[in-house]
Amino acid sequence: MSDKLAWFNDLPRDEAEQRLLACCASRTWASRVAAGRPYDDVAALMADADSVWSALNPADWLEAFAAHPRLGQTGGTSPDTSRSEQSRVMGAGEETLAELAEENARYETRFGHVFLMAASGRTAGEVLAAVRSRIDNDPVTEIGVAAEEQRKITRLRLERMLHG
Repeated sequence: MSDKLAWFNDLPRDEAEQRLLACCASRTWASRVAAGRPYDDVAALMADADSVWSALNPADWLEAFAAHPRLGQTGGTSPDTSRSEQSRVMGAGEETLAELAEENARYETRFGHVFLMAASGRTAGEVLAAVRSRIDNDPVTEIGVAAEEQRKITRLRLERMLHG
């Protein structure tokens, strides 16, 4: 077992939940994953995190989505994390960022939540193409796609938390 995993397993429950909320802002998810400790290895933690996420209802997913800033903007509940995850997007030109802001607003109007995409390593052009391709999804399909993107983001954040 890694030192970081042992550290996480040994945290008081409320502190473990706070650490998990920085990875995914669903209180139900954080509570259930914290309750699953101790984990024998990182793979077990990741499997439980995925399983818990998949078992949540759309209201829990929407709670997690609400913590994210719009792609191309900073903010949300974890601005340092969001800023680093969006570093390639944030380096785009003003015109591209303006187009992205417009598409984000269109997406939010249609679906009622922020556009989610695991943006680490993605360019603004890639994100812009993704939001444009997903805008025609039906709402049921799109919440599933957004939930899968949140799961990917959560895994990346969990890995960062455990591996520094």
